[in-house]
Amino acid sequence: MTEKLNFQLKHENCKRAVLLFHGMTGSPFEMKKIGRALFDADYDAYCYCLPGHGTSPISIKEVKWEDWYHDSEKHYLELKEKYEEVFLGGLCMGAVLALCIAMKHPEVKGILGLSTTLYLDGWTIPWYNFLMPIGLHTILRYYYSFPEREPYGLKNEALRKKIAALQKKNTVALDNYPMSCIYELLKMSGLARRHMSQVHTPVLLIHSKEDDLTSSKSADFVYKHISSEIKEYIKLENSYHLVVMDNEREFVFAKCIGFLNKLSNYNISPKTEVAV
Repeated sequence: MTEKLNFQLKHENCKRAVLLFHGMTGSPFEMKKIGRALFDADYDAYCYCLPGHGTSPISIKEVKWEDWYHDSEKHYLELKEKYEEVFLGGLCMGAVLALCIAMKHPEVKGILGLSTTLYLDGWTIPWYNFLMPIGLHTILRYYYSFPEREPYGLKNEALRKKIAALQKKNTVALDNYPMSCIYELLKMSGLARRHMSQVHTPVLLIHSKEDDLTSSKSADFVYKHISSEIKEYIKLENSYHLVVMDNEREFVFAKCIGFLNKLSNYNISPKTEVAV
């Protein structure tokens, strides 16, 4: 199923590309709309399933954050060989990955940080969240999962019902957050926070004021601690966590494209599309 969820949207002779990273327990499915919007704006767009995602709930419990990072870096380096400009964009955990890659690769042209998740402190985090450290730092993390529940990251109720149905089938994302996965995300996020000043790449942050998974504390931290001379921060009023799918998605796409266009040296429309 992993290969079916991956996507590559390419023009002929395009000199710029955006590598997108999906969120924790998600898949490229959640990035398809922004991928198409970027493609229509004359960017090649790529997104791949992160290790342990798009397969089964069991396999994700065996993955370390280093696996996510090295797989993402590999795809970045591949695109770097093909394109004059490579941008990174990520949702949730994917935004953290993009920032981590930029720490090591300052030549990254720009970053789209969407619902950046450095902290799991959103308003739907279970009331028993205070017990999480007990599980995270013991063998229990390999045996317990937090079930994902309403609102599934979406303020749009009609779309929420569709996504909930797909998640129950595990066709586009898992319907739970394995504690082992949360443990690895928080390890990577802690590392990212400690080294955030190493990011010099231009960054656009977009975060909902009502994010149900991670409060704006995460984006606030990034904006305050990155060393980027070019940085923008937009807060949304009518969305939850999945800002690339929710009520303000078209606004999000427009802001992302506008930000990339200001950075790109190749704002000339390619003439021919390549079917993939």
